[in-house]
Amino acid sequence: MSREIIAGVHATRAEMLRLKRRVQIARRGHDLLVEKRDALLMHFFDAVGKFENIRKRLEAALIEAYKKFIRAKLIVGSDKIYELAYSMPERFEIDEKIRNIIGVPIPIFEVYIKDKPEKGWWYNTQETSATIDDAVKGMEEVVKLMVELAEVETAVKRLAEVIIMTKRRVNALEKVIIPRLENTVKYIQMQLEERTREDFFRLKRIKKIHEVQKAAVA
Repeated sequence: MSREIIAGVHATRAEMLRLKRRVQIARRGHDLLVEKRDALLMHFFDAVGKFENIRKRLEAALIEAYKKFIRAKLIVGSDKIYELAYSMPERFEIDEKIRNIIGVPIPIFEVYIKDKPEKGWWYNTQETSATIDDAVKGMEEVVKLMVELAEVETAVKRLAEVIIMTKRRVNALEKVIIPRLENTVKYIQMQLEERTREDFFRLKRIKKIHEVQKAAVA
């Protein structure tokens, strides 16, 4: 704990009262920051748990989608797969919104997948295989999970940044600012008490001198 005092402080009663008010404000601020830190940590660990869950689901979905594409490739051939991939229109759109978690802006990503045409797919199903359809559906699930994972990962990073910053502020208040204010208040109190004692002895001496002078006159 710091034992420093505020440099250049004036040891007056008014200054002491002002610093006592600052101590109260600093303590209230400290308590609020501790509450914020604890609440952020709760959201942070919740997001970390979601991240691990989504990551595992994404890994499983990627493996399954890869298997489906391998089966499709074996049936229709690599050339047909590449032909269909380049002929497919843009089907994915991502919208971003913002939500606040205890003052921390967290993005929400929503992925929109264009529905297939009313009749058939985007390609001639008679020239392909049902395995292509399965592979496309599998990749749609992968994209959804990737967007979901990106959202949670961003939340984890932003929450971690704010938690670190909040911890630094809490530590600064606990170990530097509040102790320095309290030390300065104690210093002023000691100075005022010392002055009071000096004034008391000075008055006592003056009184004694007056009594001696009075006795000498008598």
